[in-house]
Amino acid sequence: MQNKRTIFIIAGLLLLAGLAIISLQFGAYKFQGNLWDVLVEVVIGKPASNPTDSYVFFSIRLPRIVMSILVGSALAVSGTALQGMFKNPLATPNLIGVTAGASLFAAITIVLGSYLKSFIPDALHFFLLSIMAFLGAIITMIFVYRISTTKRKTNVVIMLLAGVAITALSGAITGFLTYLTDEEELRDLIFWTLGSLGGSSWLKVGILAVVILLAYSLLLNKGKALNAMMLGEQDATHLGVPVEKIKKQIIVLTALLVGTCVAFTGTIGFVGLIIPYILRLIFSSNYYIILPLSAIGGGVLLLIADTLSRVIVAPTEMPIGVLTAFLGTPIFIAILIRHKKLL
Repeated sequence: MQNKRTIFIIAGLLLLAGLAIISLQFGAYKFQGNLWDVLVEVVIGKPASNPTDSYVFFSIRLPRIVMSILVGSALAVSGTALQGMFKNPLATPNLIGVTAGASLFAAITIVLGSYLKSFIPDALHFFLLSIMAFLGAIITMIFVYRISTTKRKTNVVIMLLAGVAITALSGAITGFLTYLTDEEELRDLIFWTLGSLGGSSWLKVGILAVVILLAYSLLLNKGKALNAMMLGEQDATHLGVPVEKIKKQIIVLTALLVGTCVAFTGTIGFVGLIIPYILRLIFSSNYYIILPLSAIGGGVLLLIADTLSRVIVAPTEMPIGVLTAFLGTPIFIAILIRHKKLL
């Protein structure tokens, strides 16, 4: 099993690297020279023969591609971990309202940030949006978990209805905030609603990478524990699995991942639904394999979606949240049909 997992991880990483190289070629700007030459010039410290090519490559295109991989990976792992915890394939950050909760707090920060900053230390002003998005995600996560879980059993209908209620509330408040905004704030709100990787930078990549490393160090080794929890929480406890501790870790870490992603890229839905569904078709519900592979699969999916967003309506770009919704909706319907047949 260990060898099998390692082989699939290596193959996935090679696929991801290949797609990243291909994606570098696409965008509104057409490189005048060879991308390999641009890379070599920087590595050996040689002055760029084409400064524009060098700037677009290293300051715009490359951080955006790395950002798409990191965000897709984080969202897919969050969805997989939540599905294992709730023991249901519909438990994704988007469908249970976690993404909406993070987006709501981000929208409030965009419009009312100048007032909120007067109550917090100056050192935290730069991170205010990320902090608020995380708070929105974790408050929503705790609310959904508490309201849908009774005697350690999750009522899926209540879980989904809670997500619908939170999403509706988020939409209503965000709609109200549009009446209080100026033109610049309105553009930012639209950005959060549709999702975009256009604002990627190396600073954001660095922050998200640190968050992901922290979260993955605790999440990616939970595959065997989630497999045990699929048998039932009591059985998992008898097998020595600290069920409540793992639940708390999943709640906090997935909220951290989703909140940070929303703060940087806005609302990008269905990634946490598509990847676990595809992997589950191949590997059944073996989270020992699914969990690490979802980290790669999410990066692959969002990288492809971002590349398409830069190509479909070039020289402008389509919001990436629109593309992931197009991809995710048919899979969501397929899951519903499959569950209907099992009833």
